[in-house]
Amino acid sequence: MAVNQDIRVGVCGAAGRMGKEVVKTILAEPGLQLVMAVDKAHVGEDTSLIAGRAEACGVLLEDNLEQAIQSKQPQVVVDFTAPAVVFENALTVLKAGVRSVIGTTGLSPQQIAQLESQAVKSDSAVLVAPNFAIGAVLLMKFSQEASRYFDHAEIIELHHNQKLDAPSGTALRTADLMKQEQARFGKTNVERSEEKEILLGARGGVSEANIHVHSVRLPGLVAHQEVIFGGIGQTLTIRHDSLDRTSFMPGVALAVRKIVNAQGLIHGLENLL
Repeated sequence: MAVNQDIRVGVCGAAGRMGKEVVKTILAEPGLQLVMAVDKAHVGEDTSLIAGRAEACGVLLEDNLEQAIQSKQPQVVVDFTAPAVVFENALTVLKAGVRSVIGTTGLSPQQIAQLESQAVKSDSAVLVAPNFAIGAVLLMKFSQEASRYFDHAEIIELHHNQKLDAPSGTALRTADLMKQEQARFGKTNVERSEEKEILLGARGGVSEANIHVHSVRLPGLVAHQEVIFGGIGQTLTIRHDSLDRTSFMPGVALAVRKIVNAQGLIHGLENLL
């Protein structure tokens, strides 16, 4: 890529809540050029106007991802769609030799492994990031660090009531990072023989990292998470709040700029900071 050439960007889910914010960000960011927008809604309409901007940009919404890639030739495709379609979208993008930035959560470990294999095969790259807010990334890093010193912890994540997956990808990623640092998160963190769960599910779900995860879904929320550590005579709480979807956009722009020079699979925005 030439030094002064704009990065050509496509957006999947461009008419959705997050997609609209991504569209506005790409149109406003220097060095980035919106060339493609894909969604099942508002097909044929100007993407900028659908996103709420006053001026049209000339990029019309399309509903066929493969055809859109062939005709518009993006270098990076940002995907904020739904768990049911994100995997196939990502495969289509990678098979075309285009780099993928995935913000949709819900991918299984097996699907992530397949995306990694396809990225290598296509000499491309894919970023799977459960959260693009810089503060949320720091929460995960701080929680991992704190896990060196505490044997017991629980995660509470809170999102708007339209979120399709529970627990959130951020919560699962946080638990995995904590487990990497603290191998002692074992049965004593989640099981006590004398404990009786009167209301099924009251103690939340248990992640593969042996950490309780509690999911709250309410209107008025955006994306929030806290990790509570417990020790003898003390607790430590680390919390992050996204109060608006714009909180994710600096991370998205950073990811687009970084992924063009990356190879293979990158899991977590923290690996691009």
